[in-house]
Amino acid sequence: MTDDRTQLTDDTELARPGRVKVLAFPAVVYAFAVVMMGTTLPTPLYPEYEREFGFGSLMTTIIFATYAVGVIAALVGVGQFSDTIGRRPMLYAGVILSLLSAVLFLVGGSVEILFVGRLISGFSAGIFTSTATVAVIEAAPKGRRKMATAVATAANIGGLGLGPLVAGIVTEFAPYPTRTIFVVHAVLLVIAGIGLMVVPETVKVLKGARPKLQRVSIPPSVRGVFTQAAVGAVAGFAVAGLFTAVAPNFMGSVLDVSSPTITGLVVFTLFATSALTQILTSKAPVRTSLMIGYVALAAGMIVLIVSLEASSLPGLVVGAVIAGASQGLLFSKGIAAIASRVEPHRKADATSAYFVIAYLAISVPIIAVGFAAEAWGLTTAGVVFAAVIGVVSIGSLIGLLRRPKDAI
Repeated sequence: MTDDRTQLTDDTELARPGRVKVLAFPAVVYAFAVVMMGTTLPTPLYPEYEREFGFGSLMTTIIFATYAVGVIAALVGVGQFSDTIGRRPMLYAGVILSLLSAVLFLVGGSVEILFVGRLISGFSAGIFTSTATVAVIEAAPKGRRKMATAVATAANIGGLGLGPLVAGIVTEFAPYPTRTIFVVHAVLLVIAGIGLMVVPETVKVLKGARPKLQRVSIPPSVRGVFTQAAVGAVAGFAVAGLFTAVAPNFMGSVLDVSSPTITGLVVFTLFATSALTQILTSKAPVRTSLMIGYVALAAGMIVLIVSLEASSLPGLVVGAVIAGASQGLLFSKGIAAIASRVEPHRKADATSAYFVIAYLAISVPIIAVGFAAEAWGLTTAGVVFAAVIGVVSIGSLIGLLRRPKDAI
């Protein structure tokens, strides 16, 4: 092109059915799932790291929470970059950073390396959260665009669930428990990078255009709805963080479950239920879904408290199922409530604020649980955490019921 645009792809390339409909769509979905999988691979390995490096539950929660810092930094720092420099460069950046994280975990050797690996892993996930969701929808064959959002959700949350499950299986049955899984992940990422070669660029880049930081703010028009929605997201993400960061230690020290596969399966259950719930309830009414989500989360916390006190693995699994379903419902319907009421030109600002708060919730409360576990023990810390989340859920339900029906 000789005008003021650098056209990265043309209509002819976008129309190639063999590349877009057959290869590009599964290639982006696969890359999305594999990158997100990398963020939860360490979950069943935390007990191994504790034995190897000699730290406890508190340090585990801090290492885990570092991931959220990376996600937030990516969402705010480069969340809009793909609209300016194109989807493919950002997708490749996410895959490369995820690969770098895998190499760092493979090398290991110190707690500092674990921190850096988690930070980079979170940054790669942040890139994919903002870019791959759009890329999946754009790569979907015509006539399948409506289901593309559900597929993106499945790739995102499903990838998070597959991480602990695959890591648990590899850790239990392969040599070098804290190393082999990252070799496997590195191979999967290389395949993802190769697969992205068939994905055409869908963004026309302005010559000289400069990427901008994502603005994070809550527009005045949706502050009431935002607060109501964000509380549910905070509660749901905090529970997801608890299962991902603390459950492995609880299962090992309290339930005497030493199998990484079982640990990974429990965490997988939560994320799989979340993804399935979001897909199945995509057309459900927002207000009714939020009410059900609050009730379900409170019920899930009761089950979790009972399972902790009774040292019951089946109870923990049931709690994971209920918590996953309620988390998926509260998160997806919360963002739907905001999106339906905010001005179109402020939607990205409000959505980014929602994600930032959600990822703060998956980190800050979990560090608090780590401190509590050091002081009171894992069981008491877990019970107190579940009780607080239960109270928040009931309070949110009451707040929602007091709002006019047309308010949310």
